[in-house]
Amino acid sequence: MRPPPVTAAVRVRRAEVSDLDDLVALEESSFAQDRLSRAQYRKHLDSETALVLVASANHRRFLGTAVVFFRKGTTVARLYSIATKPAAQGKGVGSALIEASETAARQKGCRSLRLEVRKDNAVAIRLYERLGYGKIGEYPGYYADGTDALRFEKQL
Repeated sequence: MRPPPVTAAVRVRRAEVSDLDDLVALEESSFAQDRLSRAQYRKHLDSETALVLVASANHRRFLGTAVVFFRKGTTVARLYSIATKPAAQGKGVGSALIEASETAARQKGCRSLRLEVRKDNAVAIRLYERLGYGKIGEYPGYYADGTDALRFEKQL
């Protein structure tokens, strides 16, 4: 059994307007389709129903991001997007972002966190399962390229 990744050096904070260039660059390098635009990121930074998180190892390094949505009248939060820089993958950045997303969801009174993941993204699926997420559904042809999505949920 592998030891859990070390996340102590990873810091997660709420994204700021000054992060926009890094957010957009990571989005464009991480996803071929279904991307968030600069305008969407800008809107989410000021939204009460969205939270954009940034992970870094120090104040100058941008390692990854997560976007969480909250809907009024429900206790279910949605991890809409998560991405890490290739050099940071496997170093606990994704785990730290997910844990921070869960904490934020709990603070907003949410009882569960849901997400969709490409059926062919084995690395992400293993991460979600390791962190206690269970498969609750499947969406055929969910992504723009026709790839199916799996839906996962964790009770908080």
